[in-house]
Amino acid sequence: MSDSKIKANERREQILFHLKRSNEPLKGSSLAEQMQVTRQVIVGDVSLLKASGEPIIATSQGYVYITDSTDHLPYKQSIVCRHEAEQTEEELNILVDHGVHVLDVIVEHPVYGDLKARLGVSNRRDVKKFIERVKSSEATFLLELTGGIHTHTIAASQQEALHDAVEELAKKGILLDS
Repeated sequence: MSDSKIKANERREQILFHLKRSNEPLKGSSLAEQMQVTRQVIVGDVSLLKASGEPIIATSQGYVYITDSTDHLPYKQSIVCRHEAEQTEEELNILVDHGVHVLDVIVEHPVYGDLKARLGVSNRRDVKKFIERVKSSEATFLLELTGGIHTHTIAASQQEALHDAVEELAKKGILLDS
């Protein structure tokens, strides 16, 4: 094996090492700085790791090695919401304030079909970080592709938490009526 392939393999092992031990998402730019390569090299490395079956996802906060920390949550459901982008923080705060974990957001794109993004927010700090990341990157929310309509997979340790959160979303006019 050539020297550059050994270095690339070692770098990918280091990326895995850091991701598996981190309690927070790791930014590609931070990994690049640690490994003394460009962010694009890290993007390629992570893509190769994902292709080899490693459960790594890219979130708005950085890369995460998935150990599915929501496995312990026995109650899950999907909800369909509709609101303006400016109401996203309110929507997410309602959910997390009831002890609900917001696992993802899904929109139905006319060309690509379902687009799903992992959110992984479970408290107000997570919500704040997510909103700040969207604003600082000048990105748009996925709901802007669909006139505000989107689906969330939510989970909680108690069925009552899901019920109460959904009820409050309905009262606020955020839950899409069936």
